[in-house]
Amino acid sequence: MAVTAGLKVTNTSLKSQDEMTSDSQLEHLAWETVSAELSRGKLLVPDSLIISSFQESFELVNNALNYTLQRLHSQLSPMQMYMLSRQAASETQEISKAAEIFQMTLWLLKDKANMRHKRSLLESELLYMDAAERIANLSGCPQTFQLTTCAMGGKYRSISGVCNNRKKPLWGAANSGLTRWLAAEYEDGENQPKGWNSERRYSGFQLPPVREVSSKIMRGSSMPVLEDNTYSQMLVDWGQYIDHDISFTPQSSSKAAFANGLDCLGSCINANPCFPIQISKNDKLSRGKSCLPFFRSSPACTNSQTHTPHGDSQHTLQRQQMNSATSYIDASTVYGQSALLEKTLRNLSSADGLLAVNSEYSDNGNSYLPFVPAHPSACFQEPGSGSGVRVDCFAAGDSRVNEILALSALHTLWVREHNRVATHLKLLNPQWGSEVTYQETRKLIGALHQIITMRDYIPKIIGQDAFEKYVGPYKGYNDSLNPSVSNVFATAAFRFGHATISPVLRRLNESFHEHEQFSSLNLHQTFFSPWRLVREGGLDPVMRGLLGQSAALQDQDHLLTEELTDRLVVLNIPESLDLAALNLQRGRDHGLPGYNDWRVFCEFDRAETKSDLMDAVGNAALVDKVMDLYGHPNNIDVWLGGLLERPLPGARTGPLFACLIGRQMKMLREGDRFWWENPGVFSPKQRWELQTHSLSRVICDNSGVSEVPLDPFRIGTYPQDFLYCGNIPSLDLEAWKETPDNDTGCVFV
Repeated sequence: MAVTAGLKVTNTSLKSQDEMTSDSQLEHLAWETVSAELSRGKLLVPDSLIISSFQESFELVNNALNYTLQRLHSQLSPMQMYMLSRQAASETQEISKAAEIFQMTLWLLKDKANMRHKRSLLESELLYMDAAERIANLSGCPQTFQLTTCAMGGKYRSISGVCNNRKKPLWGAANSGLTRWLAAEYEDGENQPKGWNSERRYSGFQLPPVREVSSKIMRGSSMPVLEDNTYSQMLVDWGQYIDHDISFTPQSSSKAAFANGLDCLGSCINANPCFPIQISKNDKLSRGKSCLPFFRSSPACTNSQTHTPHGDSQHTLQRQQMNSATSYIDASTVYGQSALLEKTLRNLSSADGLLAVNSEYSDNGNSYLPFVPAHPSACFQEPGSGSGVRVDCFAAGDSRVNEILALSALHTLWVREHNRVATHLKLLNPQWGSEVTYQETRKLIGALHQIITMRDYIPKIIGQDAFEKYVGPYKGYNDSLNPSVSNVFATAAFRFGHATISPVLRRLNESFHEHEQFSSLNLHQTFFSPWRLVREGGLDPVMRGLLGQSAALQDQDHLLTEELTDRLVVLNIPESLDLAALNLQRGRDHGLPGYNDWRVFCEFDRAETKSDLMDAVGNAALVDKVMDLYGHPNNIDVWLGGLLERPLPGARTGPLFACLIGRQMKMLREGDRFWWENPGVFSPKQRWELQTHSLSRVICDNSGVSEVPLDPFRIGTYPQDFLYCGNIPSLDLEAWKETPDNDTGCVFV
């Protein structure tokens, strides 16, 4: 069964208004039954209450979504632009809607029970799992409680990730829940984010507003950003690119509160899905308001035990968040994560298994990504272009492709590489049809994503010692390991890279100096601006900039550039967002346990005192600021705590993030039946050839850049640390040539 099956809400399950009115008379009697059952310590909610609460939820969610659609074509604000960039595929939006109805129904049942019994009840006290399944099915959730049967054959991974693990078909699949390594900490035990009730105290202290944390901790110095003397900007942008391959937590599709209809963009009240970021009146971002808009992440459609800590039945009805991407490193950034999206990205008229490319523009003979099908799109246009020829948003396997220029360039590079490899494989194997050529190329491109990430990228991030401790040598496929991306990894640990983003994107000429015609750009000038690739020199100046520019070195006195804390998403609209505040609020939205809980999870000592925290951070002035804000180390948000730790030797993360990233990478590798090193996925000769390839060679083969460093993640000096492309090892595709056997008609590799 596909993970996107069973989405349609059956209208026959809905009753007319007259029937609903008469049902209200029955509801009183039903709650009397509930009261009697509660008094005996046992409860089975009558089906009539489930139906009536579901109907109410269905109407509330639909009204909020209809309001949102009415606003969709209004003038875009930066927040709306940011949300559009993170808009999930249509099937994900359908599941998200069903999940919101499911969660709203649970909330209504609990709210009604609380009012009647004048005490706070947990959903788990009201509902057995079969009742939760009933609500999920009514809401239109996929039938994930039913057995999914996987075929034993299959040479290629499914586009959605379903059935990678034949015993647990939904592990790692798109549109399933982020897994939990520790149970969520919601203020009501099940749904409300941390900080939802501003007076709530943790270890005796209120949680500090996230914008205040950002202002006092993230931008503590006016000194220029330090440059990393070891690694290039490519390390930073590959991190973002590969993050998008394995995780995408969509925001709620509604921009209005479900319960009261408040407009989330204009209200500073917490009302699901609105969870605004409170700010002071004199904040430079306030513009007369006391908050910045923030939308909760879409819940996962069902709260299956596969996404709660192992053996934890107590938290099965806690709100979980969705991962709309496949968790596997499978180049879903190139191919998408659904059959529908995959189809739109392919050139179905080609016999060579090619991907679709732009039909209007080219880059000195090289292809650009195709435009999104809906015109006009939300992306910015060249100043002064008026209503002339547009450069619309690019389409790719991930909808965030247009967020920044470097990300668009990497997406473009890999579409070119697919088409280059597919064309060559078809020449070697003319007997292959379009589908086989496409699938063999997709399999190869996915393997290259895995190799570049695990061999070249991760050891630099967590350090070689931590890599050996947490990841270690490959020991083969393990079907008992759940490769699903964890909530703490996606929401905190892998967001370490935000502290290494440079405020400037350099564009360089053939001599790796500032480009004479296309100058370097402030980061905010690269947001949602694909026109800059098409109109301003193509990929080459950007690629040279990623190779020839140092990454920003994480510095405890200057953790995030103001391009991200004060000018996020802004180009020509006078409004701003704060990425640090968004990250902190997202962690609270997901109910992530605090810094100390994760230290214990990774088998480190708790930081109970200021002295303990000093041992981990090593900066007395910074520790004082943190303690003044949070009051107790237990309260520190895990993203901030992990970011503040002193980096390990040879690493760009501290011990906590090294642990969390390393553990996740091991699960992604050894829980993937199609991992490139798993015997039978590739032949020994093909595996040998795959190891020779590199990101530098991909750049050589798909751009006009003719000189590159051997390791594109290491910063070097031009020309002594650069090689001509002819000296960069290349993948020999002859290893993929099939030779027909004249006697049997079989083919051998």
